[in-house]
Amino acid sequence: MNQLLIGLGVVLLFLILGLLYKISVMIAVAKKKPVERPDDKANNINGILMLLFLIFFGGWAWISAYNSFDDMNLPVASDHGITTDTLFWWTMGITGLAFIVTQVLLFTFSFRYRSRPGHKATFYPDNSRLEMIWTIVPAVVMAALVFYGLHVWTNITSEAPEDAEVVEVMGMQFAWRVRYPGADGKLGKYDYRKIDAANMFGMDMSDKNSYDDFTPREIHLPKGKPVLFKIRARDVLHSAYAPHFRMKMDAVPGMPTQFWFVPNKTTAEMREETGNPDFNYEMACAEICGSGHFTMRLVIVVDEPDEYEKWKKEQKSWLSKNPEYMSQVPENLKEVALIASGQDTTGARLSEASF
Repeated sequence: MNQLLIGLGVVLLFLILGLLYKISVMIAVAKKKPVERPDDKANNINGILMLLFLIFFGGWAWISAYNSFDDMNLPVASDHGITTDTLFWWTMGITGLAFIVTQVLLFTFSFRYRSRPGHKATFYPDNSRLEMIWTIVPAVVMAALVFYGLHVWTNITSEAPEDAEVVEVMGMQFAWRVRYPGADGKLGKYDYRKIDAANMFGMDMSDKNSYDDFTPREIHLPKGKPVLFKIRARDVLHSAYAPHFRMKMDAVPGMPTQFWFVPNKTTAEMREETGNPDFNYEMACAEICGSGHFTMRLVIVVDEPDEYEKWKKEQKSWLSKNPEYMSQVPENLKEVALIASGQDTTGARLSEASF
């Protein structure tokens, strides 16, 4: 508290000194006294320093970006990621060029028109044609980028294909949890009031689609097939971020979101491409959600389609691992639940139509 008061006092002191200076200048002008101007020598030095700043820090920024390019520009592993990258680099190229040109002009201007003996700046109040050019051209370019971006965003957020693999992704402090539908291809309903230590998703046992759902410890995806992530949060705001797939979508409590994409490189292919045998795709949280935010990392494995189907068949349903929840299943659905969850002893299987 004392430090805050001291800081406010210092700021107030500078404001008062600045106000007194302005008042003294106004009095001098009113009395027609000459106002002291910046020293020509100091102005000349500042102009030279501005040019040196441009050369030194501009070169440093360029070298740093060049050396770090591969670390910043991760290889893309999804179909829509190629389009997203194209949009990004068009935007970066146009705005980056405009930034470089304006900064070079700004610092060069400060150097060229620094105060020197025998040099006097020309009074140039305005130029309507020039102002029209630098207003209309940026407006047209920005409008083109916005419409291009809107087109890309519309494609990304469009309805997923009917044959898309569905994966529910839930963010919670501080981990990601995932749920897959079983053989019926449908995720069961959930209810936040049913959440407990074991039933983290709040799966509703009155819904027969829940009985064959399974909850693995990592995400598996098939190469070349659409994947729909149904995203939600259990407590606070999270953000599902898988950079290699160019996927990022907020997980909002009480407001489910979704994102679909098509993985186009398996984990094995990406390991070969990067030369890193330990490479893994991952999903991280891109929203600071608390003290354990850094732990929200989940491995994503992209398999060949046949390997993916084999992996799915090997997974055991959540209900088979938690048989105590059979007590929540309605009596008329007990047999259905036993068969769907793989707990029946007769080896019977229900047809898809029975779901």
